[in-house]
Amino acid sequence: MSRFAAAIASAFRRYATWLVAISWKRFILLSVLLMIIAGVASEIPPFTWVISERTVKNSKRVVPSRSDVDVKVDEHAVRITPKRKNSPAPEITIDEHGVLIRRRGDAASGKPSQDIIIDEHGVQMRPRPGASPETPPTPPAAPPSSESESTSIAEDIKREVTSELAREIRREVLDAVSDAGETERVVRTRPGDFLPQLAFLFIMISAAIKIAYARTVKAEAKAAQASHVAEEESLKRQVVEARMAAMQAQVEPHFLFNTLASIDHLIETDPARASKMQKNLIALLRASMPAIREKSTSLGRELDVVRPYLEILNVRMQDRLQPLVSISEGLYSADFPPMMLQSLVENAVKHGLEPKAEGGALTVSAEVAHGKLHVTVADTGVGFAQAATAGTGTGLTNIRERLKLIYGDAAELRITGNSPTGTRVTIVVPYKVT
Repeated sequence: MSRFAAAIASAFRRYATWLVAISWKRFILLSVLLMIIAGVASEIPPFTWVISERTVKNSKRVVPSRSDVDVKVDEHAVRITPKRKNSPAPEITIDEHGVLIRRRGDAASGKPSQDIIIDEHGVQMRPRPGASPETPPTPPAAPPSSESESTSIAEDIKREVTSELAREIRREVLDAVSDAGETERVVRTRPGDFLPQLAFLFIMISAAIKIAYARTVKAEAKAAQASHVAEEESLKRQVVEARMAAMQAQVEPHFLFNTLASIDHLIETDPARASKMQKNLIALLRASMPAIREKSTSLGRELDVVRPYLEILNVRMQDRLQPLVSISEGLYSADFPPMMLQSLVENAVKHGLEPKAEGGALTVSAEVAHGKLHVTVADTGVGFAQAATAGTGTGLTNIRERLKLIYGDAAELRITGNSPTGTRVTIVVPYKVT
C-alpha cells in the first residue's frame, strides 16, 4: 500500500507540474478536445453496451394547473376549481353527463349565483340558491309538447348542436384522462452516458490543480534549476582548476629547462656571466614560484618575474638583445593571468631573436582600450614560425586555452607581424584592478 500511495503521489506531482508548465490557451484547447473525444466515444462500443435495464411506471394523474386554479382528473370527471375561496372564477365539472359551470354571485353588483349546463339536451341557465357544488343539477324536463311546430324544430336543432358539442368535449377530456393514466417506459444505462460528465469533472479538477499548484510547482522548479546550475558551475570550476593546474605544470618546467640550459652553456664559456645569471635565476624563481600557483595576479607582479628573466637573457646575449619595458605604473595593479607574459617573452627571444645573427629589440608594452587591457610583446626577430628552432606551439596553445577557461570569449590572443620585421603578440583581457 505504501508503494502504491507513493506511486500515486509521484504521478500527481508530475501531472501538476505539467499542468503548470502549459499555458491557459493550450489547456482550454485540450479541454475542448477532451469533451469532443468523450462525446464521440460515448456513441461507440464498448461504451454503448447496456449494463442495466429497468422499467419505470408513470401512475400520476394530476394534470399541471395554472397558478390560480386546481385541475383534478379522475376516472369519473374533470374538475376545475379556483384556489382562492372568494375568487370570482367559476367551478367547472366535465363528466359523462356533460359540462356544468357554476358561477358565484356577487352581492355588490347584484349578480346571482348561476348554474350553466351543457349536455345532450342543450344549454340551460338557472339560478343556484345554496346548491351543493358537488351535486350535479338534474337535467331539465323535455320541452312541453304544446309548443308550436316551428319552435319544436328550432329546439331540436339546438339540442343536436349542443349535444354534439358536449359529446366532443367529453370525448377529448376522457382521452386526456386516458393519456394521463398509468404508462410504462424502459430505461437503459450505458457506460457512455457518463463519459461527458466525467470529462467535464476531470477538466474542472485539472483547472483547480493548475491554479492551486502554480506557485508551488514554479518555486520548486526554480529551486531545482538553481541547484542544477550551482552543481554545473561547481563542476566547471573544478574542471577549469584541474586544467589550469596541468597547464601551469607544463609552463614551469618549460621555463626552467631553457634557463638552466643557458646557464650550463655559460659555465663553460663565461663563468662570471654564468654566476650572474644564476643569481638572477634565484631572484626570478623567488618571485615567480608563488605566481605560478595563483589563479590570477597583477600586471606589476608579472613584471617582477619578467625583469629578472630579461636580465638573465641580457647577460647571455649581451649586445644582441635590447630589452625595453614600457608600461605605466598606473597599470601595475591591473588584473592579469599568471605566467603568460613571461611565456611570451621567452618565445620571442627563443624563436624570434636568438635565430637572428644580429639579434634585435624586445619591447613589452601595455595600454587600456575600450575597457580591456592590451599587453603586447614585440620583437624584431626573424618573424613568426620562420626560425629553424620553431617549437611545437605548446606555449601559445596553453595561453589560448587558459584565457578561454578564465575569461571565456572576453579574452583573446592576437599574433601579427611587427614593423619592419619580427612578431607582435598581444594578450587582450578585461580591464580590472586587483
